[in-house]
Amino acid sequence: MTHNSTVLDPALPDRFAAIVGERHAVRAGADIEPYLSEPRGLFAGLSPLVLRPGSVEEVSAIMKLATETGTPIVPQGGNTGLVGGQMPDRSGGQVVLSLSRLNRIREIDVLSNTVTVEAGVILETLHAAVDKVDRLYPLSLGSQGSCEIGGNLSSNAGGTGVLAYGNARELCLGVEVVLPTGEVFDDLRKLKKDNTGYDLKNLFVGAEGTLGVITAAVLKLFPKPKGREVAWVGLSSPEAALDLFGRAMDQAGSGLTAFELISEMVLGFAVEHIADTHRPLQSEWPWHVLIEISSGRSAEDASALMEEVLTAGFEAGIVGDAVIAANLSQAAAFWRLRESLSDAQRPEGASIKHDISVPVASIPEFIERGAAAVASVSPQARIACFGHMGDGNLHYNISQPAGADGEAFLKLYRPMNKAVHDIVRALNGSISAEHGIGQLKRDELIATAPPVGIDLMRRVKAAFDPAGIMNPGKVI
Repeated sequence: MTHNSTVLDPALPDRFAAIVGERHAVRAGADIEPYLSEPRGLFAGLSPLVLRPGSVEEVSAIMKLATETGTPIVPQGGNTGLVGGQMPDRSGGQVVLSLSRLNRIREIDVLSNTVTVEAGVILETLHAAVDKVDRLYPLSLGSQGSCEIGGNLSSNAGGTGVLAYGNARELCLGVEVVLPTGEVFDDLRKLKKDNTGYDLKNLFVGAEGTLGVITAAVLKLFPKPKGREVAWVGLSSPEAALDLFGRAMDQAGSGLTAFELISEMVLGFAVEHIADTHRPLQSEWPWHVLIEISSGRSAEDASALMEEVLTAGFEAGIVGDAVIAANLSQAAAFWRLRESLSDAQRPEGASIKHDISVPVASIPEFIERGAAAVASVSPQARIACFGHMGDGNLHYNISQPAGADGEAFLKLYRPMNKAVHDIVRALNGSISAEHGIGQLKRDELIATAPPVGIDLMRRVKAAFDPAGIMNPGKVI
């Protein structure tokens, strides 16, 4: 694989801009700044040019010119990624390719339960469009008001609906991808069953733009539930939460559409710092669970299932307190509280964040061992733990000690990261459950993944991108 020069030929910006038109070539000043910074402020990039193509043909022409000239291309969606996968480096020699103008919903097929969308469609926009035809696209993220479908697929986004519906990869039936050479791989099929050779689409889903540019996709839709119940539960321990999860699965089955675990520490942050939020329960509990049960039959069915789950939990002594949302407004308030947990940590100062997954049955053990590991690195650090217990994914975030120096705390990133990730690996878990690898975890992936696996990934990268122009420095 060739090594990319970090210096861009001065004549190239004009050649690239001619493809999209000067109006859609962002070059400098305040206009380019939003493309060069990301939500956590960890990766600030430099670029002489942001291209905003309006068609697949323009993307193809851009990639063809990039290959011919050896120009590194960094695909970018809604710029909500948390591991720096969408950021150019500091060389000033990489061109950002924004997919935001590819924002058409090409087709909604109610009978096939599919929707064909372009990469720049905002997730919340897609939700609203399919809702009008009584369908559900179940991918649900805190950033859904600005994240885009192309980015969701490129990072294999997860979110709160994975328990019942799967992650972005499982919701994707087909893709349209522009390869580094400019060739267009059109695999926009609606088939749920297809065994004709390698499943090429899944090489691009989760590849973080290192193999090609996803420009469109066929996604699965589902009938909207006819009934939905949301409850907030207080519990004494992660073991109690795991017990309740098992009972909920047994009683509700596929109707259990969310099971979110929340520590008292991070809930306290949210109630203190997020406007118009309130504790759902009158008393504090060490741990909390947000449960959602949906029914395709009726609201009464969903209500009965929730009552059964909570009654069984009370009778077994594992539920300390619980409240079922009385209406849609209260259910939305519960979900808003859950979705505000990441933002609630910012006013508490610096934090070291981990996006991990372990087998569901190992969650209590991870939390116990994790607390000891964190204390060994920073005894007064505060653990803000929350996440999708139903699929084993926890956001295990460590906030600085109260009143401590934030910069000094962040210098503990490597030992803290190692302490937490060593436990994850010991439990056969993953150091990146849904955020991806990007720049943040690239070196750790290379250092700790099985050598054969790393070699295979490098071979795939070399086969698809021999010029090495696709999002260099990311993943592998």
